[in-house]
Amino acid sequence: MNDLEQLVLDAQGDFQRSATPAELENAKARYLGKSGRLTEQLKALASLSHDEKKSRGALINGAKQQVEAALQARRQALADAELDLQLKAEALDVTLPGRRRGDGAVHPIAATTARIEAIFASMGFDVADGPEIETDWYSFTALNNPENHPARSMQDTFYVDVKDAEGRWLNLRPHTSPMQIRYAQAHAKKHAGKPHMPDIRVIAPGRTYRVDSDATHSPMFHQVEGLWVGENVSFKDLKAMYLAFIQAFFETTELKLRFRPSYFPFTEPSAEIDIMFESGPLTGRWLEVSGSGQVHPQVIRNMGLDPERYIGFAFGSGIDRLAMLRYGISDLRLFFDGDLRFLSQFH
Repeated sequence: MNDLEQLVLDAQGDFQRSATPAELENAKARYLGKSGRLTEQLKALASLSHDEKKSRGALINGAKQQVEAALQARRQALADAELDLQLKAEALDVTLPGRRRGDGAVHPIAATTARIEAIFASMGFDVADGPEIETDWYSFTALNNPENHPARSMQDTFYVDVKDAEGRWLNLRPHTSPMQIRYAQAHAKKHAGKPHMPDIRVIAPGRTYRVDSDATHSPMFHQVEGLWVGENVSFKDLKAMYLAFIQAFFETTELKLRFRPSYFPFTEPSAEIDIMFESGPLTGRWLEVSGSGQVHPQVIRNMGLDPERYIGFAFGSGIDRLAMLRYGISDLRLFFDGDLRFLSQFH
C-alpha cells in the first residue's frame, strides 16, 4: 500500500468518526486545509522533474477526489441524521382527531338589524335600502335643512371629492332619512292620478356617518328610520306603533314610554322618545332611544305629496344603541374592533 492509499484510508476513517459537522470540518482541515496532508503532497510536486510531476500529480488528484467524495458522503449522512431527529421531534400523530375550524356567527349588529326588520315587517312596513353616498339635496335640503342652516352642524358629515349636477359635493349620508324621501317619491309617482294612494309605511336601516367618536358614538354607525304617511295618521299612531315595537324588541311589557319636546328641521312638532324598564339592571332611569315627530309640510311637498291632504310621522333610532341596551354593552366601539373574544359571546 503506498502513501496516498494510506492517506485516503486515514481520511475516510477520520471523517467516519466525526459525529458533528464541526468535528467533520476539523478533520477536513487535516487533509485539505492550507497545511493539510494532501496540500503538502501538492506542494512537494515543485521539487520533481516534469515527467515525475505529471505522474505523481495524477495520483495525488485521484487521492484528493476520493477524500472529497468521502467528505461529501459524511456531510450528507450527518445532515440526514439531523433531519431524522428533527422529524421525530416534530412528528404528528395523524391518528388523533383533527382540530375543527371555529364556527362563525351573525354579528350582533346584523342580528339586531334583522330583528328590527322582522318586527316592523309584521306591522306592515316595507324595508328600503339605498345609496350610502348621497347628494346634498337628499341628505339635507329635501329634509327642510337648507344650505347654511345651523341645524346642519348637528349632522356634520364626511364629503366625497365628487360633485353632483348642481356643483355640490357628494357626502356620506349622516342618516338614512334620504331613503324616506326616495321611497316616498317613488310611491307617489306610482300612484299619481289615482283617487286613493295607500299609506306609505317604510323603514330604512343602514350605515350612516358623522364626525363623532367616543364610548357611545362612532364615525360610522347604524340607524333605522321609519316613515308612516297617509291621510289620517297622528301622533297617537306613532306612540302605539313605537311602544309595540320596543316591547317586541326587548321581549317585555314592563317598560314605560315618554315623549320629550325637541327640535328637528324635518318634523314639526318634534320629540325625543325615552323608555324606562320596570325590572332588570336598567330599572329606574329614562333612556333615550329615538328621535321622532310629525313630518314637516315642506318635507311632504319634497316627497311629491300635498301637505294639505297627507300627514304622517317619522322616527329614527340607533341600531347600535338598541343592541347595546339589549346585550348590556357599555362601549359602542366594541362592535367595530373585530375582537373575537368579544364577538364569540354572541354565538
